[in-house]
Amino acid sequence: MPRKTADTDTTQQTFDPLAAFNPLSATGWMNTKWFENVADLGSELTNFVAERIKEDVKTQHEMLHCKTMHDLRHVQSEFLQRAIDDYQVETGKLIDMTGKMAAQMGRKDKDRSDA
Repeated sequence: MPRKTADTDTTQQTFDPLAAFNPLSATGWMNTKWFENVADLGSELTNFVAERIKEDVKTQHEMLHCKTMHDLRHVQSEFLQRAIDDYQVETGKLIDMTGKMAAQMGRKDKDRSDA
């Protein structure tokens, strides 16, 4: 609801938290399923980062035990290839997850417009 400020003749929009979660409002799509999906995305990313950190530590350990430059290059190249593969797989998972989220939200928007 607009209100006038005391020192100017302009109006300001005030935020109404109850109106924001009205199913017909711009944020009405933020329902339980949306929050579950966002939590799933967060969990997926957290697990991925944890696994990558484990790989980093494992690689550092292997590098410390290298005896020759050839061994070091081999450990580094294996690490790099694993990282590329892991990031490709994870990107695919995130694309699938966000695509499903978008499809669910699109169905809800269509259902709302049909009503």
